[in-house]
Amino acid sequence: MLADHYEVLGVSRDASQEEIKKAYRRLARELHPDVNPGDDAAERFKLVTHAYDVLSDPEQRRRYDMGGDDSPFGGANGFGGFSDIFETFFGAAGGTRAARPRSRRERGQDALVRITLELKDVVFGVHRDIEVDTAVLCETCQGSCCQPGTGPVTCDICHGAGYVQRQVRSLLGNVVTSQPCTVCQGYGTTIPYPCVTCQGQGRVRARRTVSLDIPAGVETGLRLQLPGSGEVGPGGGPNGDLYIEVTVAPDEVFSRDGDDLLATLEVSMPDAILGTTTTIESLDGPVDIELRPGVQSGDVITVRGRGITPLRGTQRGDLRIGVHVVTPTRVDGRSRALIEEFAKKTKPPAPRLAHFQQGLFAKLRDRFRNG
Repeated sequence: MLADHYEVLGVSRDASQEEIKKAYRRLARELHPDVNPGDDAAERFKLVTHAYDVLSDPEQRRRYDMGGDDSPFGGANGFGGFSDIFETFFGAAGGTRAARPRSRRERGQDALVRITLELKDVVFGVHRDIEVDTAVLCETCQGSCCQPGTGPVTCDICHGAGYVQRQVRSLLGNVVTSQPCTVCQGYGTTIPYPCVTCQGQGRVRARRTVSLDIPAGVETGLRLQLPGSGEVGPGGGPNGDLYIEVTVAPDEVFSRDGDDLLATLEVSMPDAILGTTTTIESLDGPVDIELRPGVQSGDVITVRGRGITPLRGTQRGDLRIGVHVVTPTRVDGRSRALIEEFAKKTKPPAPRLAHFQQGLFAKLRDRFRNG
């Protein structure tokens, strides 16, 4: 059980930095192993040195005096709950839980990578190898944090417990407190010879390749989770998860509506009047399209099963093609005469008012929505 730092150095709580330094020098000369080889003197020398390390640093001393790090009363914000209060005043032995050394092995952080796909990649899914800049296991120490051939040693202050106990006078009388050891940071061990490759972290930054099978049907904003493919943890701890956020780039021809694909087919007036057969290139190969005679702008041609495979399913959506009849803006004299003769024979109805629509795309939108 350790005494209060001020009691260890034999100074008052309002002692100046100079008084603390003089007290430490006096005790260090008295207890140094070269002068006093006794076991008790060596133990006291460690306590004196630790107390001086805390009180000689203004910030550490301020936190200590306010009940912060290495103080009898826990964090700077006071107590952390009923169990912490109980353990603070009565020690690990009397509390509801036993203080244990911290593990150097901690779970790594999750990582997020954003990738951009083309629309054709989501029709059937796609395989990608992506480069990830992340933390990987140190090959030199294999996560031990120590130089090869060395290892952690038991902390001289807490003797491997990861925490220290001290007796403190309070309104409740003399109580025993239990706090994380500031020398080993609660690990119970120190590393005298840290690995030079990872600087004692057990991991290093590196680029690695992750193979990813992206399923069909993904869409912008979707995140795919790869468990255990994130960063390796400190001390060679388990990997976090890797998340892949997908963005689907706009396509020059096709757009997406759920599992269906939408496109517009431009048709000349003669083909619209007489009808024709044409071949178009879909996202997964050629498709034959038959236009009936008299097809109108805004008509929709549906090609079954040429859309997108859903994320959870096997039945593909459809390819829906909106017709746009292109009216020529310039005609020569002979063509104009033929058109006028055609108009006389067909006697088309006079122009008439109808419900207002914002052009072809509004008409196509309504027809797409109505199936």
